[in-house]
Amino acid sequence: MSETEYPQWFANALEIPCEAGKTNVEDCTINFMSWGDRGNPGIVLVHGSNAHLEWWRMIAPLLCDQFHVVSFDLSGSGGSGWRDQYSSQVFGQEVVSVARAAGMRDRPCVVGHSFGGLVALEAGHRYGANLGGVILADYTVSRPGKPDGMAEYARNAASTPFRPTRIYEDKASALARFRLLPEQPCKHPYLVSYLAEHSLREVEGGWTWKFDPGMYSNLDVGDVTEAEKLQNLECPVAFIMAEESQDYSAEAAAYTEEVTHGLIPHIRIPQTHHHLMLDEPVAMAMAIKGILLNWVVPWSTAS
Repeated sequence: MSETEYPQWFANALEIPCEAGKTNVEDCTINFMSWGDRGNPGIVLVHGSNAHLEWWRMIAPLLCDQFHVVSFDLSGSGGSGWRDQYSSQVFGQEVVSVARAAGMRDRPCVVGHSFGGLVALEAGHRYGANLGGVILADYTVSRPGKPDGMAEYARNAASTPFRPTRIYEDKASALARFRLLPEQPCKHPYLVSYLAEHSLREVEGGWTWKFDPGMYSNLDVGDVTEAEKLQNLECPVAFIMAEESQDYSAEAAAYTEEVTHGLIPHIRIPQTHHHLMLDEPVAMAMAIKGILLNWVVPWSTAS
C-alpha cells in the first residue's frame, strides 16, 4: 500500500511534524525521532526485539498534543549502531541519554513494549528517582528460573550461536518474508506493510533486516531479578496488556500480580494481541495518555 492509500487517520499521523536526532552512548550512535513541544512532559517510547522506532509511528502522533514524545532505535536495531557486547544496563542508559539529547524536561516517563519492557524496567531500576514513571506494555515479570520470562529468554539465548540474517536479492522478496514475532492476526495490514518497508536496509548483494542477529547472544541482563527491580522502583509503574496475547503465560501474569500485591494498575485492551499498537493504536495511545496524565498532572480538590 502506498502512502497515498493509507486511511486518513494514519496519513494525518505521518504528516505531524517530527524532528530526527542522534546521540552517542558508550561509543555507539543512537538514532531517535521526537514529536511535540519540548515544554510538555516527556515520554520515551522503547520498541521490542528486532524492531525499531517506527513501531511507535502510529502512537507518538496521538500523544504529542500534550506530551513531548521520543521514539528511538536501541543499539543493534534500526538506524542505531551495533555493539560487540550488549547489556540491559547500557540499554537503560540509552533511554535517559536520548531523553537528555532530545531536550526533555525533568522526569520523563518511559513506555516499553515487549523486550522494550525489560529496557524500561531497567531504566526505572537505575534512574527511577529521575523518571516520572514506567509503563510496561504486554510485558510480565516471571518467577526466577522460569523459561517464559524475557530476562530468562535472554540468558538462555546468550549460550546459543546466532545465525546471520538472510540477504534477499531484491526488496520485494524481502518484504514478502516480513512476519510479526510472535505471529498474530492484524486488523490493520497497512500498518504491517509500513513497518516492513522500514525494517530493511540495503547491503552488498541485496536487502536484509535492520537488526543485529547477534544481540541476544551477546546480551548481559545482570543478576538482579525482574521482580526485585519492580518491587524497588522509585517511580510509579503501570501495565498495559493485550487481552489476547500469546506472549506471556498465565503463571507469569499471576506472578506479576503477586509481586506487586495487586496494587499496580493493569489495563487490558480488548481485541488485541501482543503487538497491540497494530490492533488498537488509538486505544493504546489513550491508555498511555490516561495513565501519564494521572502521574504528571497533580490532582487538585475543591476546598
